[in-house]
Amino acid sequence: MKQENPGSRRKFLQQIGATSIAAIASPLHSLAAQEKAEERILFYEKKVSAGEKIRLGVIGFGVQGHFDLATALKVPGIELAGICDLYTGRLVNAKELYGNDLYTTRNYQDLLNKADIDAVIIATTDVWHARITIDALSKGKHVYCEKPMVYKIDEGYKVIAAQKKYNKVLQVGSQRVSSIGLAKAKELLAAGEIGKLNMVNAIYDRQSSIGAWEYTIPKDASAETTDWGKFIEATEKMEFDAKKFFWWRAFKEVGTGVAGDLFIHLLSGTHMITNSKGPETIYSTGQFSQWKDGRNMPDVMSGVMQYPDCTDHPAFQLTLQVNFISGTGGQEIIRLIGSEGVIDVKGNDLSIKHSLMPEAPGFGGYDSLFTFSKSMQTEMQKEYDAKWSEAQKKRKTKEDVSFKAPAGYNEHLDHFTNFFDSIRTGKKVVEDAEFGFRAAAPALSCNESYFSKKIIHWDPIAMKLK
Repeated sequence: MKQENPGSRRKFLQQIGATSIAAIASPLHSLAAQEKAEERILFYEKKVSAGEKIRLGVIGFGVQGHFDLATALKVPGIELAGICDLYTGRLVNAKELYGNDLYTTRNYQDLLNKADIDAVIIATTDVWHARITIDALSKGKHVYCEKPMVYKIDEGYKVIAAQKKYNKVLQVGSQRVSSIGLAKAKELLAAGEIGKLNMVNAIYDRQSSIGAWEYTIPKDASAETTDWGKFIEATEKMEFDAKKFFWWRAFKEVGTGVAGDLFIHLLSGTHMITNSKGPETIYSTGQFSQWKDGRNMPDVMSGVMQYPDCTDHPAFQLTLQVNFISGTGGQEIIRLIGSEGVIDVKGNDLSIKHSLMPEAPGFGGYDSLFTFSKSMQTEMQKEYDAKWSEAQKKRKTKEDVSFKAPAGYNEHLDHFTNFFDSIRTGKKVVEDAEFGFRAAAPALSCNESYFSKKIIHWDPIAMKLK
């Protein structure tokens, strides 16, 4: 696999350490240090010895499995050792991409039994995540599991216990958690750049059939070519349905809908920025607006969550939105609203706009003052002017902030680099089982709230439903 040019990496680090940040307000000065940049861009130029090589297997070679593998192989010292998928066409595709000698199988247990595999990517349907993760850990494999970590909340405790029992690295694949843009937002928020946080608005909209998961279904799709019998081992028995195999995100029997696919990114990002362990109350509603294709999970969905006042952050409200037929053309944004401004995080970039209230309270204008007698208005105006100076009556100003990640930056690559570096050094991953569960549980609770039309109560510390 072709590695990135070392010269371009050095140039990238120089950009991070200098031109991208140097002109920005003081809260970012600590981030401008070269060593800080290098912490975020982990070991891209590091030479790897033979003993440090990691042999990788992939379980689930669909859309995300392809992207995950291609990204993982950009990390030095990673070798592909096998691919598992239930659809025969994807196994053919795997050999076309990586050579006829590549080990392929339709049985993930066979892949886990291979002694020459050190770690696995799990990019299957959501309903299989926990089962395969636990099996992989028990076989001594390190695990990179796509989000959501679990299909049901009660599976989370079993995954956490398995990771502790077998003492292997487990990274959950919400790659935005590794973004330098989110890291900047986290530092700026903690520095008080927008005052006291009180609300977060998080949006992930799309406007396309593919964005709404209507992926192309191969002409040879059948119960035989997809190993349908194996596919439904983790579900109730169902007749073969090509849509449920290839459009699985849209069906509650095997997937978790917009909550498990996209709310989870917004939750993971918000938790990373705010250092939060999660909300206490969760409510969600949705509708079927456009993609009436047999799916049973809505294509427009919103959620409202209340986060408690705690040592890590003040109380704030989180609103979540996914719209699959959005006239915006699609957008992804986490907007953190504080008492003195707003941080907008878009991808790996961020901007901050400030708005500070004057020290003096409002008086006059759209106020009840003009409804009083003229003598009362005059008397009270004199008292107000005597108490507050002209400077105190005016809004204070604060310089806005803008940060753009250098061209070519890839948080997905950072996330995998962190995973493999954790395997080699024992350092903590950025998104372990507990972090992944604390994001997955509120996301899955959105589905429960939608179907039950009830508010869900969650204990973010004990990680349990109330």
